[in-house]
Amino acid sequence: MKRALGSIVVLLLLLAALAPPASAGFGGGSRGHDRDVRPIVFVHGSAGSASQFQTPALRFASNGYAVEDIEAVEYDTQFQTNTLAQVHERIDAAVAALLRRTGSDRVDLVGHSLGTYVSQQYLNSSPQRAARVAHYVNIDGVTAAAPPGGVDTLALWAEPWRYPGVTREISGATNVDLGEQGHTEAVTSEKSFREMFRFFTGRAPATTDVRPERGRRLVSGRVHFFVSNLPVVDGTLKVYRVNRLNGARVGRPVATFAVTDGAFGPFRAAPYARYELELTRGEITHHFYTEPFTRSDRFVRLLTDQPGGIVRSNMTASPRHTNLTISRNKEWWSDQGDRSDTLSVDGDEILTGIAPRTKRAIGIAVGDQLADGRSLLGQPIAAFASVPFITGVDQYLPAPRRLSGIRLRSVPRDSTRAHTLVVPAWPSSDHWVSVQFDAH
Repeated sequence: MKRALGSIVVLLLLLAALAPPASAGFGGGSRGHDRDVRPIVFVHGSAGSASQFQTPALRFASNGYAVEDIEAVEYDTQFQTNTLAQVHERIDAAVAALLRRTGSDRVDLVGHSLGTYVSQQYLNSSPQRAARVAHYVNIDGVTAAAPPGGVDTLALWAEPWRYPGVTREISGATNVDLGEQGHTEAVTSEKSFREMFRFFTGRAPATTDVRPERGRRLVSGRVHFFVSNLPVVDGTLKVYRVNRLNGARVGRPVATFAVTDGAFGPFRAAPYARYELELTRGEITHHFYTEPFTRSDRFVRLLTDQPGGIVRSNMTASPRHTNLTISRNKEWWSDQGDRSDTLSVDGDEILTGIAPRTKRAIGIAVGDQLADGRSLLGQPIAAFASVPFITGVDQYLPAPRRLSGIRLRSVPRDSTRAHTLVVPAWPSSDHWVSVQFDAH
């Protein structure tokens, strides 16, 4: 595990120093909504996945893009199971498939963080590759002396406080300062979406909201191991509709999938309904809970952990308490005064002291660290101090419970809308719980 953590840190330091298609007819965005737009390929950053582009993809779909015309290339950002050349071949395959299916002349390419290094190397690797890209968006990543591959480039920059006295830019590109936005927030914010949409289409979007789709939504995605993005190949995924008040299952599974290559779905999600996605494999069952699906979605990513993985190896399990992870593709901030987020679990505010802006936390591990039936709020679990994008807190969440679940309530900074989820208190000896909040 130490070797894996070290690899991640090395890649992040390097970045700082460098300052399968869906089937036709996928709901909510069939071709013909807007034939003037090009398909999009997204390349994520360190420890990331397609989920970082989930919110922008939903916004593009709300503005006429076909759901199946937005693709993501996922890879092991530690480069232990793939090489950079192999990642470039995956981009080639994604581009070729989109061009073949859509009949478009070129694609638009978006890279974030480490994904900007991958993308710039790709565009600079050959004129043939660059010729298939109409626009390139470089989100809070590496600088350059010229637009990569000569492709028309938009560069979006966040976190100026992290680079005092340094001007970050791509010479010859359109450079936009996103102000005080966080590193991952730079992908999912309304401002970055407006900039991307205008850059791709030459016009402002009709909306920056994720507009509800009529009727049922088709939902699909992938089950990956964190942080390698290797697919789960030996699991079963069951989808249950759940009671919004206590998280309990309502009836039999609405869908069951054998996960043999990471992929699952699609299943039809009812408007405003809440769901549990239960992954069974090996010695532990992993339960995922999300907010209601507003639109058809291909970028649902269920990130699980192997025994000895980064998260599970640093948490204590017992039949008397619940362990859970909470994620959102927008950093949690606890030290920014009126511009801080709030997140309560069972009525206790847990962010205080564990999520400074500098931590860039998009994942939070919560559990009874000593299995002593006590909580120690206000200070982070030490084991996560060196793990990028993750923090943790010692909170005792009794399990199991017959009638009530665990209540989570989040109010994002600069917002008054509360996001609330209630999940069952599964015992951590045999179960893991993941809660995924929307970034919009």
